[in-house]
Amino acid sequence: MSRILVVDDEEKIRTIIRKYAEYEGHEIVEAEDGQEAVEICKMQDFDVIVLDVMMPKMDGFTACSLIRKHKQIPVIMLSARGEEYDRIHGFETGVDDYVVKPFSPKELMMRIKVVAGRTQKSTQENRHEIFAKEGLCVDFTGRTVSVDGERINLSPKEYDLLFYMVKNRNIALERSKLITEVWGYDYYGDDRTLDTHVKLLRNSLGKYRKFLVTLRGVGYRFEA
Repeated sequence: MSRILVVDDEEKIRTIIRKYAEYEGHEIVEAEDGQEAVEICKMQDFDVIVLDVMMPKMDGFTACSLIRKHKQIPVIMLSARGEEYDRIHGFETGVDDYVVKPFSPKELMMRIKVVAGRTQKSTQENRHEIFAKEGLCVDFTGRTVSVDGERINLSPKEYDLLFYMVKNRNIALERSKLITEVWGYDYYGDDRTLDTHVKLLRNSLGKYRKFLVTLRGVGYRFEA
């Protein structure tokens, strides 16, 4: 079940969405315009916002921008206009999905399910997670690394590399795989960058450098 804020100046539209959403087991809160939606979001939390573009007092794009300043609630935008500019503007504003009127209520329910499910999965994956082995402590959520109780300072890419290797510990990681996952698909450097960062990591980890194992001809493995 999801808690949904439906924002539209047309009562008929709100009623249709409420009917289908409540049938699916969702809880619905309604707002008649963007300004009311912003005020409601200051006091309440939602899993998804279904937000119309053209409304009196405050349009949907403006309302979305104001809401996103305080809360990262997924937004599905409703619009009678299907022009590419509107869709692009919506996504630039932070909209998660875009539905053009007239729409199928059943399709909207499916889109709500997908957007809400994606957010819930992300929340679960980002719950506080810590890896600890002997005197090494890697806090993924806090983005910190400690050695024997002392926090060590790493560069952003050193953090990214260590976190990726720890999350994939005891797995042989090819050099190309590490470069792609840590530096990105559009990286045009060479393998020496990876080797340099591994060397720096080993220096920072001290006696726990033993966890970073070199696999000749393959890559590396975080062995713990």
